[in-house]
Amino acid sequence: MAIYILSIVEFNRQNTQSKARSAETHVIDEGLRAYMLKVYNYMASGILLTGLISLLLFKLSVITTSDGSITGLTNIGNALYNSALMWVVMLAPLGVVFYMSFGIRKMSAAKAQGTFWVFAALMGASLSSIFLVYTGASITRVFFITAGTFGAMSIYGYTTKRDLTRLGSFLMMGLIGIIIASIVNIFMKSSMMYFVISIIGVLVFVGLTAYDTQKIKNMYLVSDTGEVMGKKAVMGALTL
Repeated sequence: MAIYILSIVEFNRQNTQSKARSAETHVIDEGLRAYMLKVYNYMASGILLTGLISLLLFKLSVITTSDGSITGLTNIGNALYNSALMWVVMLAPLGVVFYMSFGIRKMSAAKAQGTFWVFAALMGASLSSIFLVYTGASITRVFFITAGTFGAMSIYGYTTKRDLTRLGSFLMMGLIGIIIASIVNIFMKSSMMYFVISIIGVLVFVGLTAYDTQKIKNMYLVSDTGEVMGKKAVMGALTL
């Protein structure tokens, strides 16, 4: 009889532990889902702001005919594209990235969010020149191709059981190499070098998307406070 009672007690204990683990897993899954959703919301909002700023500055920078043909640049356009300000606008987003990367621990969540919006706006300013080079149709086509590729690789990075950590240093070296080569090619103007940079760039950024998604997912801790979680979500959006 005693053995029977002990068996019942042990069964109930194990059943209670199993339910507790299931409840904890459910809480973690819900928290992780909310965290990742916040990351993607920030990223999507940032892209939207970048696009709007880019288009607005382009409209303010060019002189067009009634049929939309560009005939020249306004004072704003000359300042953005034909002066030393061009370099400031081009490098400013990188400066903000370094500022956030090294200072995020000391920032409040509100300051981190504000800095992220500044970064998105500066990216819009730096990318506004693409409208001078490419048509709206080609920009739209590339955007949707890029969005589709990003979505696929982000899903892979989120769901894969494979540890992508060891790819991080290799991909970062590739990214640094692309940046240096791109700066050099501004002066060399080599079409072949541009083609090679483009191919390597696609491969590196495809890998980085999966790697960064997994890293952002692994950053989540159920014990984090709302303030810390907010800053992690902002940095996750900046990383992607």
